[in-house]
Amino acid sequence: MNTFPGFPGGKVKFTSIPNAFFSELLPLIDNLAELKVTLHIFWLLTQRQGSTPYVTLQGLLGDGTLLRGLQGQASSPQEALRNGLEQAAARGTLLCLVQAEGENRVYFLNSELGRRAWEKAQLGELRLPTGGPLIKPATPVSRPNIFVLYEQNIGLLQPMIAEELQEAEKAYPQNWIEDAFRIAAERNVRNWKYVRRILERWAAEGKDEGEGKVREKTWYTEEEYKKLIKH
Repeated sequence: MNTFPGFPGGKVKFTSIPNAFFSELLPLIDNLAELKVTLHIFWLLTQRQGSTPYVTLQGLLGDGTLLRGLQGQASSPQEALRNGLEQAAARGTLLCLVQAEGENRVYFLNSELGRRAWEKAQLGELRLPTGGPLIKPATPVSRPNIFVLYEQNIGLLQPMIAEELQEAEKAYPQNWIEDAFRIAAERNVRNWKYVRRILERWAAEGKDEGEGKVREKTWYTEEEYKKLIKH
């Protein structure tokens, strides 16, 4: 195991990371390359102090520090880098534009400053490295995991429930989980126990896949749910 000698004393520089990274984004990241790439980009942009509010694929491919940290994550550090960037862009952490000539990609942090710079780049108001006109890359199709569904339909994820959500994701098909969250949201019962009961009932009694309908009594009404909780 490689060891770390510790942080130096005296006057040292720090990298600013929003609290939302730890409370909202970090619980969603399940790929080490994505995590390393995301943190490295935070560090790079902090060093630049807004003078260059973006990073480029070509620049990252030449970043020896980042590539050393990505060794062993894929068939090569370069592949791990590309994978990490794609994951971060698909998750919404990064905003991406492609320079058509040479296929160089330009990445902006999805922050207030980054979004403004991203918009200016598309309007030609922000000077970028040469490489041709900018185009928006195709958005990869990715199905949200159970943590994302929880945050979108119920609220901020609490650490104490994360393990239970992971177990449910292993136990039930992805489309069941999405449908259960949708039903709970439509009935305005934004509670994980309600979603879990839907899944448990489908597992016990079956789920009609036809036309997106579910069998009768595969969920509780809001009044029935209140009675259930009391018991």
